[in-house]
Amino acid sequence: MNTIRSLWRSAPMVRAALASNYTIRPLSAATTTVPIQKPVEPVPATTVELDKLYKRVELEMRGIDPAVLLSYTWFCVAAASHLGIEVTKSWALRKAEKERHTLLRCVHIYKKHRVQYEVRTYFRFIHLQRLTGSTCDTYLEYIQRNLPEGCALKVTKVECQKLPDHITPPTNE
Repeated sequence: MNTIRSLWRSAPMVRAALASNYTIRPLSAATTTVPIQKPVEPVPATTVELDKLYKRVELEMRGIDPAVLLSYTWFCVAAASHLGIEVTKSWALRKAEKERHTLLRCVHIYKKHRVQYEVRTYFRFIHLQRLTGSTCDTYLEYIQRNLPEGCALKVTKVECQKLPDHITPPTNE
């Protein structure tokens, strides 16, 4: 009996094998536990705030490495599909923006000896349609936290709003 107790305490695999032969009974069968329930208070209708609706959200990504930018675009599209967000367009500009700087090799003399430096910026765009405010905030926070180095993200939102009271729809007469 002592060997069974020592095996029971020591090895989880042995414990699982021996547990099928033994039955576990509760400490006291007479008492039953009832979970404590809090009363649910109704929320007043005045404090309920409606979620914003966005017709379109445009993501503009720019970076210096086209391979990293392409990989990040795939990541953004995959994250959108997992959240059930409709991606309508995803495209890139054909050519990169080039910014050239010309400098003298030597500051003092030799004006004809110059060096040119070039910085290329690549762009990618994604258009998302029909988003709620909470889904949009969750999605944007997720993709911004995973933004790789050397990339920038610009977000433009087009929000749907209620028609003002002073504007009335035309009547059919």
